[in-house]
Amino acid sequence: MISKFFFNKLFRYLSILLLLNSSISPARSSSALAAWILNSNGILELRTKSNSKLKAYFQKGGNSFGDRFWIDFPGELKTPRTIEGNGPIKEIRLGKPNKGKTRLVVEFSKNNNLKPLNWRLVAIDENRWKIKLFSLPKNSFKKIGEGLISKSSNNPEVNQKQINSRKKNYDFLQLPDVERNKFYVVIDPGHGGPDPGAIGIGGLRETEVVLDVSKRVKKLLSEKGVNVRLTRNNEVDLDLPPRVLIANRTDADIFVSIHANASRGKRRDINGLETFYYTGWRGRLLAKKIQKQILKVSPGSPDRGVRQGRYYVIKNTRMPAVLVEIGFLTGRLDARRLKKSIHRQRIAHAITKGILEYLSRK
Repeated sequence: MISKFFFNKLFRYLSILLLLNSSISPARSSSALAAWILNSNGILELRTKSNSKLKAYFQKGGNSFGDRFWIDFPGELKTPRTIEGNGPIKEIRLGKPNKGKTRLVVEFSKNNNLKPLNWRLVAIDENRWKIKLFSLPKNSFKKIGEGLISKSSNNPEVNQKQINSRKKNYDFLQLPDVERNKFYVVIDPGHGGPDPGAIGIGGLRETEVVLDVSKRVKKLLSEKGVNVRLTRNNEVDLDLPPRVLIANRTDADIFVSIHANASRGKRRDINGLETFYYTGWRGRLLAKKIQKQILKVSPGSPDRGVRQGRYYVIKNTRMPAVLVEIGFLTGRLDARRLKKSIHRQRIAHAITKGILEYLSRK
């Protein structure tokens, strides 16, 4: 058993990583942090440039300083500054820890009952974030902040303009060309029929989402001259061995299984995308190509990485094979997107682009 002394010492000197990566760092050198506010109920809200990559940490205090929480943002802050706190907040500092970075530091007064292991930095939208630092009633201390935290517009005309703009950015990006009729790809929509897979917010069903995305991928690949077969075209009960048999019998070049995730307890703050492969550099390369592209069309959703997995359908296929998790149906951010046709088209486009980039190397 670890002694209390050893745990406290370890906790003092190790920072706790609280945030998984999102997708893409902004190209500009100016700070990605646009606005922030620490509300009187202990919730820190942030507004950043879209597609920003954030990392957050906590450090236990010492004799000369209190507990500290900080977030690093891409881009440099022009004017470092220190803001005096009140109540449980000693001060807030904004600075440049090194070239090309901005750091927002919250230093707490001593003797605060903080529980950093329960903290979660949540992406509310592609450029808005929040984290609950205290469980306090409203007006427990004076709020501190700079700039305005913009809310999502309720104006349908504005929202439609945003949708059209994003549609232009994502749906009509040029896909790589490959030699026509050279490649054979098997796309596997997970689950089906009596097996709905994950059930998400509002009754969103994994089987329906992934079948829709898979059909879109097939259409895009076919337009590029790739021979494509779906393991299922509708809501039928299909076991795992037949899916593998389809790929192996057709001697496909690659196999891509498409799924959506769910968290234990259906926690709405857990979002993210990940791609699995079983073994080999070819499977890993395919997974990396697809993961890179799906993150581009899912700003703010954490990058859960390219990982090895022992799933039956990628373990038993004879060709490079991956299993793609396109988001959490139980996550507030991912579910809101995956229920929309336009986002499913973006995801399908991203998966297709990753596949074509891989095939173009052969």
